[in-house]
Amino acid sequence: MAKMEVKSSLLDNMIGVGDMVLLEPLNEETFIDNLKKRFDHNEIYTYIGSVVISVNPYRSLPIYSPEKVEDYRNRNFYELSPHIFALSDEAYRSLRDQDKDQCILITGESGAGKTEASKLVMSYVAAVCGKGAEVNQVKEQLLQSNPVLEAFGNAKTVRNDNSSRFGKYMDIEFDFKGDPLGGVISNYLLEKSRVVKQPRGERNFHVFYQLLSGASEELLHKLKLERDFSRYNYLSLDSAKVNGVDDAANFRTVRNAMQIVGFLDHEAEAVLEVVAAVLKLGNIEFKPESRVNGLDESKIKDKNELKEICELTSIDQVVLERAFSFRTVEAKQEKVSTTLNVAQAYYARDALAKNLYSRLFSWLVNRINESIKAQTKVRKKVMGVLDIYGFEIFEDNSFEQFIINYCNEKLQQIFIELTLKEEQEEYIREDIEWTHIDYFNNAIICDLIENNTNGILAMLDEECLRPGTVTDETFLEKLNQVCATHQHFESRMSKCSRFLNDTTLPHSCFRIQHYAGKVLYQVEGFVDKNNDLLYRDLSQAMWKAGHSLIKSLFPEGNPAKVNLKRPPTAGSQFKASVATLMKNLQTKNPNYIRCIKPNDKKAAHIFNESLVCHQIRYLGLLENVRVRRAGYAFRQAYEPCLERYKMLCKQTWPHWKGPARSGVEVLFNELEIPMEEYSFGRSKIFIRNPRTLFQLEDLRKQRLEDLATLIQKIYRGWKCRTHFLLMKRSQVVIAAWYRRYAQQKRYQQIKSSALVIQSYIRGWKARKILRELKHQKRCKEAATTIAAYWHGTQVRREYRKFFRANAGKKIYEFTLQRIVQKYLLEMKTKMPSLSPVDKNWPSRPYLFLDSTHKELKRIFHLWRCKKYRDQFTDQQKLVYEEKLEASELFKDKKALYPSSVGQPFQGAYLEINKNPKYKKLKDAIEEKIIIAEVVNKINRANGKSTSRIFLLTNNNLLLADQKSGQIKSEVPLVDVTKVSMSSQNDGFFAVHLKEGSEAASKGDFLFSSDHLIEMATKLYRTTLSQTKQKLNIEISDEFLVQFRQDKVCVKFIQGNQKNGSVPTCKRKNNRLLEVAVP
Repeated sequence: MAKMEVKSSLLDNMIGVGDMVLLEPLNEETFIDNLKKRFDHNEIYTYIGSVVISVNPYRSLPIYSPEKVEDYRNRNFYELSPHIFALSDEAYRSLRDQDKDQCILITGESGAGKTEASKLVMSYVAAVCGKGAEVNQVKEQLLQSNPVLEAFGNAKTVRNDNSSRFGKYMDIEFDFKGDPLGGVISNYLLEKSRVVKQPRGERNFHVFYQLLSGASEELLHKLKLERDFSRYNYLSLDSAKVNGVDDAANFRTVRNAMQIVGFLDHEAEAVLEVVAAVLKLGNIEFKPESRVNGLDESKIKDKNELKEICELTSIDQVVLERAFSFRTVEAKQEKVSTTLNVAQAYYARDALAKNLYSRLFSWLVNRINESIKAQTKVRKKVMGVLDIYGFEIFEDNSFEQFIINYCNEKLQQIFIELTLKEEQEEYIREDIEWTHIDYFNNAIICDLIENNTNGILAMLDEECLRPGTVTDETFLEKLNQVCATHQHFESRMSKCSRFLNDTTLPHSCFRIQHYAGKVLYQVEGFVDKNNDLLYRDLSQAMWKAGHSLIKSLFPEGNPAKVNLKRPPTAGSQFKASVATLMKNLQTKNPNYIRCIKPNDKKAAHIFNESLVCHQIRYLGLLENVRVRRAGYAFRQAYEPCLERYKMLCKQTWPHWKGPARSGVEVLFNELEIPMEEYSFGRSKIFIRNPRTLFQLEDLRKQRLEDLATLIQKIYRGWKCRTHFLLMKRSQVVIAAWYRRYAQQKRYQQIKSSALVIQSYIRGWKARKILRELKHQKRCKEAATTIAAYWHGTQVRREYRKFFRANAGKKIYEFTLQRIVQKYLLEMKTKMPSLSPVDKNWPSRPYLFLDSTHKELKRIFHLWRCKKYRDQFTDQQKLVYEEKLEASELFKDKKALYPSSVGQPFQGAYLEINKNPKYKKLKDAIEEKIIIAEVVNKINRANGKSTSRIFLLTNNNLLLADQKSGQIKSEVPLVDVTKVSMSSQNDGFFAVHLKEGSEAASKGDFLFSSDHLIEMATKLYRTTLSQTKQKLNIEISDEFLVQFRQDKVCVKFIQGNQKNGSVPTCKRKNNRLLEVAVP
């Protein structure tokens, strides 16, 4: 923190009263008025000592930014304006620095913002604790557990669009540095009845709507679901869509959160399959049937839904169908099976759906705990965050409201005890005399509910276990007998009844005077909800499922572990959970956040005073303030107290050099504050009455105004003196600078004048000397000019007689020279392009220049041809040389030649070096291959063709088999004497061999090729290069070919071909081979 940073205080710029302990006068009206005043100015947080009151604004406020986190980080609790971050920081620092386990208790009714408050606490702790890859992963998992639990445990109610329908307590574990290691979540009383029925205007749990809205078509098909909400009886349709809520996007968020928390893909898929099974259970309907013995039984109307459920859960359809129609009761060694009527079948169906969903939720919590639990076994510090339902008073209050209010009674009891304990410990620590505080102790109400002998929960359990007919009415009768004399219990038949004066007490109800007010409970449903009965047949059917998750949710269904003992009731389970929670909270330092809902419309800027008053009463906030104010209303450390009020005493202003306590004593004595209004502790000053504090604040405010006036006076005087001295110094500086400027300017004028005079004198002297020099020069030039003219006259007289004799010839030569010069200059601008094929040439201007004009044309053509040739690479030159050679050999002789002009000569058409098929052939040839082409070798016997690879190297001509690559013939070039071909448009050619050579033993070769011109040209050039002799190229439509000992005439004729434009060869007789060319 910077040294010049100015710290604000809780008392500075205060709207209303930031701490209700300082409210004067204290009553319900002023309490509500103070909350409203702060709420109207967007101040939603108010303190009661160390307790934070949070009023839900129903809109986003810019008070949770990273900058705000830094503002409240490592600050004293009362140093800044009230904020949930201040309480979070105080709890975190106490845990980190003082090694005290902490718990943050968040209470309030539905819609008051409890869930958001718990998220803000966790996000603040995550922001201020350590950094690092592992730490960030732990923080991310802790934060991402919220979306998963909200999807499965929250629902839209008439009071809240995201109401938590379960209580949650999370222990966040830290190491010695204050970095999070993991966490453990406990859940309390999931409202599982919501699965099968929702009040008007409310929805089922979020996950059902998110799954149907956000799942892909492929996933829905796999889960055997449809996107239409109206297809499912368990989903209410009047509130299926919620304004501002995107269920599809939330589904993607939940899937991503499950992945971050550590759910495996098959686990997430199994969870969604269970959710789908619960949805489809609601679509199973029953119809009545009468048996022969007169008993009613039920049958499933449409078994298609049952079949799909069994396919999802891998349960035998017959087993599940029987479990819905029969109930087996075991007693010792006997089993009795009875049929279920339609009402009982529907009860069994709903009980299964509720149990399946409730157990899935518990499994989810345990699975999350496995992922987020601390991996190390070192000693841990713990911060608990309790987000639990607040006190509930509805028009119809049932079993759920009863146990919720019981939990709040226990929380109020521990709150009062811990608050008094904290107050007493501070008094002892500061050596202040302890004053006994009178307060309402609600232990008597807790005892009424939880007493093991005659408590309401104990009697409810006893009634559930009693043999015989058990109804809600018998339970109420028992309450009337046992609790009749209790001062906090009322019913129509009890002795404490006020029925004669209170007509609001019906027959089937009882009323309890809670600490927050009287609550009327409808006794209907108490016994069934407490029993929470699931028929054993259904448990066993679920255990037989092939679905591993569902099987693990119903361990009691295992026949090998049949337990005839009745399972614990819902009330006893909740009572044990609350007892464990209270025991856990008592081991930690408590921090409280009381959430208040300003209106029932979930709208911003609306403050319903009657609604807020109702919540203030049942949250016991006034009681809280009175407990806090019973001794001393305000306490503050000596240093900040002296720093704040030191300007009220001359001895402490502006600096006090002694101990802070002595300074405060001097200050209070100077102000003549009565001794009974304050006490001095060891480190704090305690002020009894808020009026004293406000008196100090008024004096401070007045003194600050006086000091501000004094500061303004001194500042104005200092400012005027400073301005005068500045003006005086400025005048001296300006005068000095002006005098300097004036002297410099006068000096420059004198200097410039002297320079002008000097320049004029020097100019006059220079001009005088120049005139003298010019006169001397003119005299010399005049003499020279006269002499030159004289000599010229003499020469012209002598030359005139010779000029007259040769004048005509000179004129002719001069004229001719000028004409040629003009001709050449014009030719420069009229030159044609540098293309060798451009035959344009300017016309000659004069007849006598005809030979010159033609010679220039020839020279220019040769020059531009040379320029064109110089652009060629060696490879291009070789190609053009071959093309030129082909032109000389075949132009106007062979009809096939024109079509070959535009085709480049490639030579190696087979790419023998790259093709692994010809590796053997490549290895056999060591010389450079000039031509590698597939040709058709004409059979001597019948004129048919055979494919051969034609290879030409520097010294040999080779023929190889196309398939195997084996060399069939090898002919040295010196043995090749002649190549014969026709003049027509065909590819036949004959290679004649030297008689008597080894290669000529079988006679000459007759081939057919698509590249005849190229092959003949390359063969001609290669033979010439090696033998220094030109190869004879014979072009004739009839020539002789030596076949072994016979000479055969090859004759080319014109003919129509059946196979298109391909020439054909046919043996006519022993002496004639006829080639038909199209």
